[in-house]
Amino acid sequence: MKLAIISLAVATTSAFAPVATNTANRAGIVHDNAPCYGLPGVVAPTGFFDPVGFSREGITLNEVKRYREAEVQHGRVAMLAVLGYFVNESFPGPFGLVGPANDQLQQLPLPVLIVFGLGIGAGEINRARIGWVEPDLGSWTTTLFTLRENYYPGDVGFDPLGLKPTEPQAFKNMQTRELQNGRLAMIAAAGMCAQELVNHRTIFETIDYFSKVYGGVDPYATCGEGLIC
Repeated sequence: MKLAIISLAVATTSAFAPVATNTANRAGIVHDNAPCYGLPGVVAPTGFFDPVGFSREGITLNEVKRYREAEVQHGRVAMLAVLGYFVNESFPGPFGLVGPANDQLQQLPLPVLIVFGLGIGAGEINRARIGWVEPDLGSWTTTLFTLRENYYPGDVGFDPLGLKPTEPQAFKNMQTRELQNGRLAMIAAAGMCAQELVNHRTIFETIDYFSKVYGGVDPYATCGEGLIC
């Protein structure tokens, strides 16, 4: 949860960042004949992998960019979540948070939850302001869910450490690394969440449990009679 609070501060800060002046074709967009319009993220051994057909022929550039925007942002959240599971379950947290990370959000005081929600909302509003065309109810079919032509998916103009390369190929390589780590993190976060819902143990408690099981040690040997542990 400490990590979540830090990420909230980052999101809130980025809400006041200047609007980015991105170039949509910086790292390969737009290549009409290339898979996924030339967006990065294709790596060995699978190569271009799209079994569901999210970027099949006929899908517009705007739709592909929206899918990539969702993938990048969910990957970033998942990477923070995975780190948060380990950090928050390993060290004492603020507000007396204890136990599996799945149970820690409900332990937060209401004022903290409200601030937390407002910070997330501010970050999302800022992202929409930067990346999306302002909706026009008079022509909602062409403006609703439409990204700006010069907006590169995920590039909200927040780079306090100056890590974003200026050379197109280097930028494309960094994007691919971020995507691959984000994809793995989304699977990992889902697995961690499911695991804690099933056995109500922290990640390290589960690792310790199965280490004993596969090491031939009774994991319940130290449990008192009548206790569930």
